[in-house]
Amino acid sequence: MPKTAGIILVGNEILSGKIEDANAAYLCRELRALGVDVRRIVVIPDEVAAIADEVSAFSRDHDLVFTSGGVGPTHDDVTIEGVARAMGVPVVRHPALVALLSRHYGDRLTETHLKMAEIPEGAELAADEALRFPTIVMRNVHVLPGVPEIFRRKFDALRERFRDQPIHLRNVFVRIGEGSLADDLNGLLAAFPLLQLGSYPEFSNPDYKVKVTLESRDRTYLERALADFLARLPADAVVKVT
Repeated sequence: MPKTAGIILVGNEILSGKIEDANAAYLCRELRALGVDVRRIVVIPDEVAAIADEVSAFSRDHDLVFTSGGVGPTHDDVTIEGVARAMGVPVVRHPALVALLSRHYGDRLTETHLKMAEIPEGAELAADEALRFPTIVMRNVHVLPGVPEIFRRKFDALRERFRDQPIHLRNVFVRIGEGSLADDLNGLLAAFPLLQLGSYPEFSNPDYKVKVTLESRDRTYLERALADFLARLPADAVVKVT
């Protein structure tokens, strides 16, 4: 079975509309390219109980869990505490992180800074040469920051951990509308029930009216489905296939 993933976005600023999240869309694209099936995304407030509840459920129901936001030295950075509560372990201060922070801040090191050395007891520190600060991994939960640039850097350093059987994709751009396509799409799914099929209308592009996507982990199955779909369409309906 392919790996499944859930994404938990932590932040009052997202729920209030002050910040527009960019991490979930990025992560969905990257995980898809790696062959991982994202099954659920939630946005929750900076509250320990809410984080603990969602992390507990997501960790149970998915192979991989990614949190975004709520890590750092400020009062609303409570993701670590929430993850620890979900796993039934205490929050502890990791000596390696204390040492790293001490080297960085020197005499300016404060108790506030040292909050960033806290991890759920038993968590892994996933380090990489490209990272100045390691990523905290608690069982199947990967704790990532909310700042998009740092989020992407940390995910990229870990990405090969998540690679699974790839999902192959073909796109068909057609001149006819969804109403005219409906019977062809239904017939295609009846003939290829394991196919992942998408239909996306386009109202502002003068070249085509609908983008149809066909996806499968089995490349041969996908190519057979594509040939079947193209054969169903009028000869002049297809703009391009990619």
